[in-house]
Amino acid sequence: MHNATKLRVLLQRPGIIKAIGAHDALSAKLIQQAGFDAIWASGFGISASLKCVPDASFVTSTEQLEIERNMVEAVSIPIIADCDTGYGNALNVMRTVNDHERAGVAAICIEDNVYPKRCSFYAGFRRELIAVEEHCGKIRAAKVAQTVPDFMIIARTEALIAGWGHEEALRRAEAYAQAGADAVLIHSKSPTFDELKAVARAWSGRVPLVVVPTIFDGVTAAELEEAGFKIVIYANQMIRAGIQAMREALDVIKQDTRPGSVNDRIAKLKDVYDLVGVPQMEEDERRFLPVGGAQITAIIAAAGFEKQLLPLIEDKPKCLLDIKGKTILERQVAALNLCNIKDIALVRGYRKEAITLPNIRYYDNDRYEETGDLFSFFCAENEMKSRCLFLYGDIIFDTAVLEKLLKSPADITLVVDYAWTEVQQRGHPVPHLKPDLVMLQNPPGKSYLFRYVMPEEQNRVVKIGQHLPLDQAHAEFIGLAMFSEKGAEALKGAYREASKHYQAKGFHEAGAFIRASFTDMIQELIDRGHEVNCVTIFKGWMEVDSFEEYQKAWATIRQ
Repeated sequence: MHNATKLRVLLQRPGIIKAIGAHDALSAKLIQQAGFDAIWASGFGISASLKCVPDASFVTSTEQLEIERNMVEAVSIPIIADCDTGYGNALNVMRTVNDHERAGVAAICIEDNVYPKRCSFYAGFRRELIAVEEHCGKIRAAKVAQTVPDFMIIARTEALIAGWGHEEALRRAEAYAQAGADAVLIHSKSPTFDELKAVARAWSGRVPLVVVPTIFDGVTAAELEEAGFKIVIYANQMIRAGIQAMREALDVIKQDTRPGSVNDRIAKLKDVYDLVGVPQMEEDERRFLPVGGAQITAIIAAAGFEKQLLPLIEDKPKCLLDIKGKTILERQVAALNLCNIKDIALVRGYRKEAITLPNIRYYDNDRYEETGDLFSFFCAENEMKSRCLFLYGDIIFDTAVLEKLLKSPADITLVVDYAWTEVQQRGHPVPHLKPDLVMLQNPPGKSYLFRYVMPEEQNRVVKIGQHLPLDQAHAEFIGLAMFSEKGAEALKGAYREASKHYQAKGFHEAGAFIRASFTDMIQELIDRGHEVNCVTIFKGWMEVDSFEEYQKAWATIRQ
């Protein structure tokens, strides 16, 4: 339904239509949320807010139309555009009508001022009006140009503003209605409603009357309706309210200097987010953006020193081991980038000066010899602000593994490998030195074993750790996890509390909290009642934690 039709429907209903002057899309949205019937795209307000110039034809039709188009896109209630003199003669008015129809505006209002117009309430200007016949020609041209049947032309006369009296105002209003105007606005700057009430009493009623009670501002909508007006326009109260509120806030900040000093008089950020549609944008991102398209920070823990890898790591950390022309770290960054994750932080420790890959934020764990990987991850705690990936610095994985993880809607998600179960059932030796084993709420049935297509449904982790009894383990955690913003907050909160409570004693499988592993904290979250989910894979990744694993990587990975 075109907005012009919406305005026509309002005109058929009983009661006066209340329209408020807006100067941009945001003010228009606020008007709609406040429950008003329509919006007046105020030339006064747009001139002030767009260019900070007087309402005197300094804003072009193109500039004003762009603002009006923004308003139309922001709201669903009809918009009446203040088009001053129609931006020229009758031919210009025809173009104005077509432009506004295409923009979705419901009606335009054109006045019988001479060009360039002056705001009706500016003092000291000699008020001249164009001839009645010329303005009637504009109205007829507008109606001929009109292509949307319900589009409305509101003819405005400034006869009372010019001081030409009741009879001239009525004569002009009648002529404009006869020329085809769909409504008539008779403007007045009298300090009381008496002048306009007398004019309305003498009106023929040929078309609806529109009123703008800016100067006689003590009149109520009920009184206006009783006098015979169908549309009331509160033309500039919104922009004046904004100016006053901004001045007050500026004065407070200037005196106090703290941003928070104005918190009691400004909207909360969440209110702004809701108003401009951030929740809908987030939902659309989840539904339609490519995997990894939303902002995600990857945190890589690569601080440790593994003696068993000497002499391979004598002059560099494990993450810089070369495997067929690329280091482990370069392979990780490439996989992240392929999933559109460019925000990467890395925690360095052993031989930290050797890690100089560009476009990564670095954090240093100089206590790497006495701390576990949990401590390393929390060296980058400042990065845990929104959706986060946590990666061990010694794993290589297919991009498909990361893509599957990124699709998880859970707050905490681990990647676990069912291939560990196959190894156990066939009696093969455990492929990793210290596998992080997991027990699942829904263990994999035998039908899942030896299959390369894993189930898509979420599963829940019940227990995790390197000391889990083999007969209770269902899969292996590969060292790749994702936390939502809520999940990251839970992780940080649990870490802070645990660091105080367990400071001088063991923590899950760690003899001391400072040596705790990432999986110790995962178990702590589970014990605290947080749901830890997993996505399942069957192989597609490698860990390089020993010389044998390094040899296997060289033999397995393609160039």
